[in-house]
Amino acid sequence: MISRGPTLTEQVRQHISQQIAEEVYEDGRIPSEAELAEELGVSRTTIRDALSRLEHEGSVIRRQGAGTFVNEHGLQIKSRLDEVWSYEEVLEAHGYTPAVRVVSVATSAADEEDQAVFGDDGDVIVIEKLFLEDDEPVVMASNRVPVAAVDGDVTQADAASPIYEFLADRCGAHLAYYLTDVVPESVDAAVAERLGVEEGTAVVRLQEIGYDQDSQPIVRASSWFRDELLRFRMIRRKSPTT
Repeated sequence: MISRGPTLTEQVRQHISQQIAEEVYEDGRIPSEAELAEELGVSRTTIRDALSRLEHEGSVIRRQGAGTFVNEHGLQIKSRLDEVWSYEEVLEAHGYTPAVRVVSVATSAADEEDQAVFGDDGDVIVIEKLFLEDDEPVVMASNRVPVAAVDGDVTQADAASPIYEFLADRCGAHLAYYLTDVVPESVDAAVAERLGVEEGTAVVRLQEIGYDQDSQPIVRASSWFRDELLRFRMIRRKSPTT
């Protein structure tokens, strides 16, 4: 299978992001497009596209007639909600040293929501995991995948890997994107016990359906976050049409 690496624009974006993280740019000023193009050996168009992505993320801000600067407020955003990442990466970005614990791997009859998503009433594999910092649960995740899509039995090692790796390795599927609902929720007794909180505690839940490159559903996922340990931020902008 041919693997596609990051585009040139994405490589430049990643390079500038790393430079920002390492506080390379004096006084937070990003070099000009011409200087960056010469330094990195790429076109100014590539530099401009990379800076546009960084501006959209909130990492940099452009000041008319003055140049491009690091956006200190944007650096407070550790994880972007519009990107797919592993929870190990999320915890690391928030300064934690993550560990993963597989709680259970089981086969279950498809429930009504599974049937609505996957279009049949076959069994599903249910993988439940905890993501921890120093044995303290921070995130609980549950992933449901049709048994018919999985090649062979699922081991603990399979279950411990990030879900997009599991789907690629065991289902031959590429996770292209999630459709996500952000839901405030008071946890039931089962989730509360696993997260180490009291029943009824308010948490943030991501309720998601993952789709492949052909926009076919391949996983139904839920994740519960302990808000006092992990909080998401975003930059919201005024619409250009208002």
